[in-house]
Amino acid sequence: MANTSPNKTKKIIKNRVAFLEQKVPAYVSVAGITGILILWELVCRMNIVPPLFLPAPTAIVTDGWDMISSGELFKNLFASLYRIAGGYTIGAVFGIIVGLILGFSKWADAIFTPIVYSIYPIPKIALLPLIILWFGIGEMPKVAIIALGVFFPVLINTFSGVKGVDPSLIKAAVTFGSNHFSVVRKVILPGALPTIFAGLKLAAGTALLLLVSAEMIAAQYGIGAMVLHYGNLMITTKLMAGVLILSFLGLTFNRALQWLERKLIPWK
Repeated sequence: MANTSPNKTKKIIKNRVAFLEQKVPAYVSVAGITGILILWELVCRMNIVPPLFLPAPTAIVTDGWDMISSGELFKNLFASLYRIAGGYTIGAVFGIIVGLILGFSKWADAIFTPIVYSIYPIPKIALLPLIILWFGIGEMPKVAIIALGVFFPVLINTFSGVKGVDPSLIKAAVTFGSNHFSVVRKVILPGALPTIFAGLKLAAGTALLLLVSAEMIAAQYGIGAMVLHYGNLMITTKLMAGVLILSFLGLTFNRALQWLERKLIPWK
């Protein structure tokens, strides 16, 4: 770029900035999804893939509507929503609180952080039999395993967010007479919020994974139990309807967290 004129250099930089800041219209996503669905339908109608292995979208919608009309889908959906709402809320709240404590207190950090990092790698679904032994058969083990799976990523991201806050901001707040509670509320928590939300989004996917796993192992109702049931019967249209419901739940949770993030972190 050494031999280019200043005006040409400015134009190149301006074009690059415009490329980075360009906004993609919303209809592009809709068009992409619509194109995939049309291609999927054509593949099924041309019998390229047997319906048993990949049913057509129209067949999935037809059987899905039958499940809605009979009330079967809502019964399973409400059971899953109850479990994931309770487990996610409990895990997220305790994860944020413990993460703030570990990040703010050097004593707590030294004592408990090694314990957290030693327990975190354990697959949480492997603990389900132990949790059933502790809490018995019912809703509590399913909620507990989801809460446990959500707790660790939220805790670790909260801890990392607190540690990443600029120490000079904390010192300035203390210098102006802020107590510990004010420092946490006005400096540490706002500074850690972007990282906390990263943990909340990561935990949402973990919560769905554990929900389905728990329902497949020890549940009569729920989307996971429904998917397993129709998989055993080889009714793939209703199985795929359950899978699409799970996909929609994941998308909805992600959008809700993005909306909440924009409200709580407007400066981001």
